[in-house]
Amino acid sequence: MLGFLFRLLPFWVREPLFIVVGSVFGVRIMYLALREEEWAAAGIGVVFLVVTAARVHTVVQALRARRNPSPAASVGGAVSDAAVQPHSQVAGQRLVPDPDPEKEPNALGQAVAAVAVFAALGVALWLGPHLLPPDEDSTPPAASCSSGEGEELPSAYDKTSQAVTGDELCKALNRSDLAQLLGTPAETATMASGTNNTAPLTDGKVAQPAAEVQFDTYTVNVSATYNKMSIAQYVKLMEFGEEPDVKTLSVLGRPGVLSSDHTVALEFNLGSGGSGGSVGQGPLARTLSVALDGNDRGGYYDITVWSKSGALPDDSALLDIAETILPTIHERTL
Repeated sequence: MLGFLFRLLPFWVREPLFIVVGSVFGVRIMYLALREEEWAAAGIGVVFLVVTAARVHTVVQALRARRNPSPAASVGGAVSDAAVQPHSQVAGQRLVPDPDPEKEPNALGQAVAAVAVFAALGVALWLGPHLLPPDEDSTPPAASCSSGEGEELPSAYDKTSQAVTGDELCKALNRSDLAQLLGTPAETATMASGTNNTAPLTDGKVAQPAAEVQFDTYTVNVSATYNKMSIAQYVKLMEFGEEPDVKTLSVLGRPGVLSSDHTVALEFNLGSGGSGGSVGQGPLARTLSVALDGNDRGGYYDITVWSKSGALPDDSALLDIAETILPTIHERTL
């Protein structure tokens, strides 16, 4: 279709356009073909250049013909009298010369105009992406929390009226500024989820909702444990176990403690003759535990951060996350 439209253009517009297009495409294809060593593409580039050279020859011949027009010839090859003597008398009457014929369009002007228009279009296409505002839709959207509406909660949540749900924790954690709090402001959450779990070794009697948000660099997990263990008792257990990197502090007027521990790595053997999976030691994680209330009457929030590489953010990032999201978590009422 485009070739048909080109052929409708005047000769002195069409041919320069074909020459410019053929030259640009031919040189570009040859350059890419030689760089990538694609000889089939190099052949296509040669075809473009050969056709362009033929059109250049055609234009040169046309320009020469316009500059040196040949005299009109008769059918027998002799020059006609009318061509030699335009003002001679025929049948006793003097020939009256025709009015000045309409001037033909300037061929050089047409060619220059065509090339200028094509060059302007090329410059616009080249600079367009740099001048237009960035396309916001090209950025992948942040992960959203899946709705847990209609999901039946374990009985432990009914017995603990103030227990929040995993969906509520997820909405509190999956903030637009969470990546900035972690020190990676350019990242976008790739996964967000919440679960309504119960604490292990409690026979399903202790509610322990959790939420998790993943980024390319870090993964953040927030959980709430509604048991009777206070932060003070928790710290004593850590000291008894001689756990390293333990640091007590106050967060939002509540007792808190920082600790480190390794995550659990699960490996599955899916090959023939495999004996299942194995449990190993994963990368190090840093956890900030904060009491549910200022009186430390039992129960706590855990904010845990880890990465596949084992790198961890500063403890200040955990404090910033806790001070930002904990005030937004409201107790559930039945």
